[in-house]
Amino acid sequence: MKAAGRSVRTRLRDRLAASDPGLLRLTAGLRTVGAIALTLAVLAVFGADVTHLVAGAIAAMVATFAIREKEPGPQAVTLALGLPVALASVSISSLLASRVVVGDAFFVVLIFCAVFVRRFGDRGTALGLIGFQVYFLSLFVGAQVSVLPELLGAIAVAFACSAVVRFAVVPATPAGILQRLRQAFRARLAQLIATQAELLDAGPDEIEKTLEHLRDGTARLHETALMIQSRLAEGTPDESTARLVQRRVADAEIASERLGLLLLTARSAERADTLTLHLPGAPAPAVGRSPAPGEATEILRRDLRALRTLVLRPPAEARGTALSHLRNRLLGYRDEENLPEATPAVQDVFRGIGETARAVMGLRIALDGPQDESDDTPATTRSREELDAEDAAIEAGEEAAPKEEPTGLRRPTTRAAVQVAVGSSLAIVGGELLSSQRWYWAVLTCWIVFINTASTGEILVKGYRRLLGTVLGVVAGIVLAGLVGNHTWIAFGLVLLLIFAMFYTAPLSYTLMSFFVTAMLGLLYTLLHTYSLSVLLLRIEETALGAACGIVAAALVLPIRTDRRTNELLETVLERLTDVTEGAVDQLSGGPAADLLDTARELDQALGDLRAATQPLTHPITPLRARRDTAQYVVALLETCAYHARSLAATAELLPTHPSIAADPRLRGAVRRTVRNIEAIAARVADDGARTEVETGPSIASLLEPDAAGVPRYGRITGRVLRHLERLDEAVVGLARPLGVPVRTPRG
Repeated sequence: MKAAGRSVRTRLRDRLAASDPGLLRLTAGLRTVGAIALTLAVLAVFGADVTHLVAGAIAAMVATFAIREKEPGPQAVTLALGLPVALASVSISSLLASRVVVGDAFFVVLIFCAVFVRRFGDRGTALGLIGFQVYFLSLFVGAQVSVLPELLGAIAVAFACSAVVRFAVVPATPAGILQRLRQAFRARLAQLIATQAELLDAGPDEIEKTLEHLRDGTARLHETALMIQSRLAEGTPDESTARLVQRRVADAEIASERLGLLLLTARSAERADTLTLHLPGAPAPAVGRSPAPGEATEILRRDLRALRTLVLRPPAEARGTALSHLRNRLLGYRDEENLPEATPAVQDVFRGIGETARAVMGLRIALDGPQDESDDTPATTRSREELDAEDAAIEAGEEAAPKEEPTGLRRPTTRAAVQVAVGSSLAIVGGELLSSQRWYWAVLTCWIVFINTASTGEILVKGYRRLLGTVLGVVAGIVLAGLVGNHTWIAFGLVLLLIFAMFYTAPLSYTLMSFFVTAMLGLLYTLLHTYSLSVLLLRIEETALGAACGIVAAALVLPIRTDRRTNELLETVLERLTDVTEGAVDQLSGGPAADLLDTARELDQALGDLRAATQPLTHPITPLRARRDTAQYVVALLETCAYHARSLAATAELLPTHPSIAADPRLRGAVRRTVRNIEAIAARVADDGARTEVETGPSIASLLEPDAAGVPRYGRITGRVLRHLERLDEAVVGLARPLGVPVRTPRG
């Protein structure tokens, strides 16, 4: 019974870890709700009235979500600095409450400053956010000078309660978050392997759905890998450990993605196109009923289950003969003589299982420390020796050169500050015309649509999502307000639930977050005895007005159009792709070692930025269907390019320590055309008038053909490198057509 109970708890823990990597959303929700609940309890003990309870609740929420630093020390400093900022903001608002014009002018200046100080990093962003939100708080509760002392006291209590919850009740250290992210990576890796196993039995009617699950699982695993990368510096004791974890996570990610491609190829009549895993809605290849005769298929099912067990088994349960037997068997597939009798494509799958098992073992050693070696087979011993040699070769990389920052109005924070100040001015004027008492809702919406956006298209999509969430939230607010009536503490309880839901869903859906915010506000209006249907309908009008003012300001004042933004990011992606490809092939050709994994992660980050920037083009509401399809196709091709570039980088980094990988100078010639083509596309993206063209020629795969005597020209590992280069070359040529770059085939 105990074992069964532990198994259930383990499965639930793994599912939670996979759905919320690092438990970051859960932590944010619990911290915010805890801070608000503690604030309400303290203020209730002191007999605060409902207005000050609401003010304290909002201040506690702001003091909690505004802090963004990862280390507890800087968090404490920012929280301490935020209190005087909050007290000053509410004091000035109260003093200017009766002076409408001066108060509005100060609000615009405050908004400009709050955005402008983002250039100073997380602390500047937090202090600006606190200043703005607390000023808004004072407008919401109608702060007056006569009640200012009580209001200041409520805000001070809120900040103190936020500190208690953050540092004592729901603490989160960088090392602890990184540990939970590692657990999430394991859980998502296990989910991906389980989905890959479904490929074995998926029939023609099921393959599309299975392939879509495979795409989602691959994307989620990659997302978690990037989250781990962002936390390594703070969560590990030294640079060497950080690089070791980074390397093992990258190995596991690349090996698992390659395993999926090999399985798909085994089910297909021909080698699977890598693009199939990256393009949403791409047609699935034609598949048969099984990838191999019955015995080989059954062995594949068994070994995929064993691989998933290796990934998921906790360190405390990872010792013992049974698990060692599984590990040894899977690692044995790295030797040709241990491969089962099957077609070449299916044998490739077994090789992929062996390489993934090696990556999983390296990941376990990096995350959990030394493993039991008493039952190792020669194949396992050799894999350990390879990993040990790689670990010994990992050294701290050189510090990155400081990047040149734009100045003046070219600086993003300055441009955004000017835009949001203009948009807020329009929102104040329009909001006052709609309501002299609730005009600040328009300003809040204008402010919010500018947060974490960088182009007019992004602001348009965010404004649409906020308006949709607001409309739905008003309906929910009407229902909840009618149910709650005058029951103050029931209303506060529902407010806490809605706030938790707001923070838990915020990273997933901006529309959902806006829905919970608006439903919560309906309850707050009920508590303040200002609720009415007309008030909630006014909120919709003010929200629409604020979104419109934000869009107008973004379109007319120092605009960054979506096309320009995406072109700039596309140039960056192509530059990073060139860096990774050239660096990897140069090292595989005998050149000096380079920091390829960091360069590969820079490529991933640039591609992630591009993917986010194209959301206005790929959003379902866009009327430009052809443009949407083109954007999706280009991003999918770039994801395919990034996969092959990561694989080349991972192989190149094995070169100094892996006995079966040797430098081959002939590889330099194989990549020259591809690099020239990437540079030609980048030049055309930078300048539409550039007269560049992409060149095609003999397939790189033709280099793999044996010579006249039937002897292979390259070894297996070099052959794998050439296949990656072939796929990369095909994807780069594929980019030319949607980007309008001519393609030339040399005559010969």
